[in-house]
Amino acid sequence: MTLTNDMCRVLGALIEKEITTPENYPLSLNSLRNACNQTTSRDPVMRLTEEDVRQALDELDALGLADSAHDARVPKYEHRVRDRLKLRRDEVAVMCLLLLRGPQTPGELRTRSERLYSFDGPDAVLTTLQRLAGRGAGEEFPEGALVVLLPRQAGSREARWAHTLAGAPEAGAVTTAAEIPGSGNAARSVLADDVAELREEVRLLRERLDRLEGRN
Repeated sequence: MTLTNDMCRVLGALIEKEITTPENYPLSLNSLRNACNQTTSRDPVMRLTEEDVRQALDELDALGLADSAHDARVPKYEHRVRDRLKLRRDEVAVMCLLLLRGPQTPGELRTRSERLYSFDGPDAVLTTLQRLAGRGAGEEFPEGALVVLLPRQAGSREARWAHTLAGAPEAGAVTTAAEIPGSGNAARSVLADDVAELREEVRLLRERLDRLEGRN
């Protein structure tokens, strides 16, 4: 299973609108095109035509990831991600964000997931990512791991995660459970480091403020 960029955008838009605007779901072709071409919560911003969206829907239908609503007077469309990939609600939310906005850190995923799913904290996001990354190929999950951990970029505190539905996003991506940071001690260690850095920044700012007040 290897999706095109158009297919990823259409699938992500269907998932998002089912959760955030269930009263308007399934989506008509025009509504789906508008959702795909939003200028907010999308990276990159795209300009798909109705023909682009229709072709992507046909290809997703062939893979069992989307379908048309049979009882609608006007053709409307819905995704089949939960059934096809056997996903939980938290996993659906994470996959939706990765499909719509590309590789992201656990912190970014937690912040951006508020309308899709309420995670208890950073550890909960990491646990979801681990579960998606640890799925091995087999009868139950023939596609194997659905997300991978990318090498940390220079100057970044956190490494980004990416979905694999469009193929391997980068060479050297981490996919083995042994190489994935744990949701317990490792996550707490990263959080402790971040808190320490913030405290040091606050201390330095206070010292600068005291010096400025002393001059006055």
